[in-house]
Amino acid sequence: MSSQSIDFNKILKDSRDTLLNPKQYFTSMPLSGGLAEPLIKAAIYGVVAGVFGLLWSLLGWSMAAGFGGFLGGAAGIMVLIWSVVGAIIGVLLGGAIMLAISAICGGNQDFEANVRVAASIMVVYPISAFVAFLNVISFTLAGIAGLIVNLYSIYLVYEAVISALKGKESSAKIVLIVLALLVMLTFFGGRRATKSIRDYSDMFNEEMID
Repeated sequence: MSSQSIDFNKILKDSRDTLLNPKQYFTSMPLSGGLAEPLIKAAIYGVVAGVFGLLWSLLGWSMAAGFGGFLGGAAGIMVLIWSVVGAIIGVLLGGAIMLAISAICGGNQDFEANVRVAASIMVVYPISAFVAFLNVISFTLAGIAGLIVNLYSIYLVYEAVISALKGKESSAKIVLIVLALLVMLTFFGGRRATKSIRDYSDMFNEEMID
């Protein structure tokens, strides 16, 4: 994609700044320079997330491990592979979504700029993969942790729109609220669906025992 070397120290610093000081980071982040850098950054996040997925699978802390033995490990390998592929595809789709949000807010509508923003926001991808191990402790705890990660990613979208893409703050706040509500509705809807499935499963098991 490019002859430029990968500066892992810069990516690490950018990741830390994005998480801990997003306003300052997005205000000063470069919005041009080619697509190679954001694609590489997304791929690295995909690798880290995939490694967590593979590790949780091998330790028996994921859905993939439920198949047991070799198949569980093989499923973990596929998680790693698809995590990287999904990250690369996801950053391009994310760039298109950010472009649409930026357009709604009257901000920068350059595709490369929005892909770069999307790649930076993908720093939450490995974090989301990491907290998945909480499923071993409690599905509820894992769900809450995932919800927090998702809500923080929406906050990053908000900061990126107003600080990097120069969108209108008032419009960005509306988008922030709408996205947050959608995430909350999805979370609680998913919880109800999971409870219904568990109740049906318990009822089915009781009937089988009788």
